[in-house]
Amino acid sequence: MSITALDGKRFAEMVIQGANNLSANAKMVDALNVFPVPDGDTGTNMNLSMTSGAKEVKNNVQEHIGKVGSALSKGLLMGARGNSGVILSQLFRGFAKAIESKTVISGSEFAHALEAGVETAYKAVMKPVEGTILTVAKDAAKKAVQTADTSEDIIVIMEAVLSEAKASLKRTPELLPVLKEVGVVDSGGQGLVCVYEGFLAELKGETVSGSVSFAPSMDELVSAEHHKSVQSHINTEDIEFGYCTEFMVRFEQDKTAKHPFNEENFRNDLSQYGDSLLVISDDELAKVHIHSEQPGEVLTYGQRYGNLINMKIENMRQQHSNIVGETKTPLAADRTKVSKEKQEYGIIAVSMGAGIADLFKSIGANAVIEGGQTMNPSTEDIVKAIEQVSAKKVFILPNNKNIIMAAEQAVQVSEEEIYVIPSKTVPQGLSALLAFNPSADAETNVDSMKEALQSVKTGQVTYAVRDTQIEGLEIEKDDFMGIAEGKIVIKDKDKAEAAKNLLSQMLDEDSEILTIIYGEDVTEAEVEELTGFVEETFSDVEVEIHNGRQPLYSFIFSIE
Repeated sequence: MSITALDGKRFAEMVIQGANNLSANAKMVDALNVFPVPDGDTGTNMNLSMTSGAKEVKNNVQEHIGKVGSALSKGLLMGARGNSGVILSQLFRGFAKAIESKTVISGSEFAHALEAGVETAYKAVMKPVEGTILTVAKDAAKKAVQTADTSEDIIVIMEAVLSEAKASLKRTPELLPVLKEVGVVDSGGQGLVCVYEGFLAELKGETVSGSVSFAPSMDELVSAEHHKSVQSHINTEDIEFGYCTEFMVRFEQDKTAKHPFNEENFRNDLSQYGDSLLVISDDELAKVHIHSEQPGEVLTYGQRYGNLINMKIENMRQQHSNIVGETKTPLAADRTKVSKEKQEYGIIAVSMGAGIADLFKSIGANAVIEGGQTMNPSTEDIVKAIEQVSAKKVFILPNNKNIIMAAEQAVQVSEEEIYVIPSKTVPQGLSALLAFNPSADAETNVDSMKEALQSVKTGQVTYAVRDTQIEGLEIEKDDFMGIAEGKIVIKDKDKAEAAKNLLSQMLDEDSEILTIIYGEDVTEAEVEELTGFVEETFSDVEVEIHNGRQPLYSFIFSIE
């Protein structure tokens, strides 16, 4: 069997098989995370990202491979979570860009598209680290181009790609010392190998085990999350735009001849009808999600460009009333309101734990996205929060190193003026937020907030999810670990002792303020014991206590 030309339908099946295999092996990929802390989420992030892309592809299957590639790129872009998911989205963004004008591609074009994807992914990462998914993708793409010099058979090329990807994956511990120390290969690279295994299986007419539960579409995700937010935080009568309106426009040549379609103009025109607006388009379709008070007018506008399909209009006030048990009729809240003017600044923070969320809000955050270790928000989640904040300039505090790239990707998607402050921990985020000055200009605030990141030290106490040896420590499953500035420095069977030992290492004569944020597994007695220890041992240090109610981390320490 030989395949020398790849069309959109076959490529769509390759994507679906790749998503299937990654989904079936997500837990295995999670288990490869280096640190034994309970944040092994690479497989989860890549799976959610890939299935979002596969869902978009499944909804846009056609002969034209360039358009299928664009659908994959869009789905991955909005669904990308964590560094691994963002890098995966960039790999296929570059791939899609290279083939966007092609109806079918040859083996050589397929190989060079993989290479283009690698170039895009490397550009997206500020400081690329070898021994990661980037290396595996680069080595595999290089092998693809070499193989295409002697064969146009796409099966032969894909076999070479997968073989080299696996070989490169095995070499990752030699490039990244921490992998070698723990005795694992790179988790992101393993995830990419799973995708490539699915690609090859489809080309050869085989089927990989496992099946993927397709992620919701962009509009479905935004709609669901918005409804959840509305139900939790506002009264029915405060819903400004009451109808969640979703539809697609299938372009018609006679209509676009009269009204040439331009996505930016289309989006700007629709913005006058409401908020929570998202528009994605390609050469054939435009997808729209908007919360509006006049859905009929929105649909009428869309008809200027073609036929309307997949229409859905939901009365959010009625939904809200039903869920929160209000007795008033939906009509009591149905009234047109004047759109609020955007505020100058908005601040979005990411955190886990209701107490930490309240803490961020109390010092100025306009919105808090629930997320952190094990549950990184997607690019789309962040875009939705940006829209809800409704500000001219928005600052984002990721508060986790694995969320920064998704936040930066949201900057590319959003039309607002966005600034990502690269906070890697909750204490850094709180420090940056305290440095924000609403009377200063955006550039001054960026400088001040970034500088504030360096003024605080972060400590964390959590538990080990597996046995391992790392950084000179023999760690057993369920041991409590003290982490200072991202490095595991102590371990103990007792939670309180782990916390005391960690503070003993981190507090010094320059320490003035210690903030203790305790988690949902900590008792008041344990808090009192730890506070007493600090007051007795470090009498000059001022102590602040907050109930963060966060999972996974018993204590989070902020030291200034």
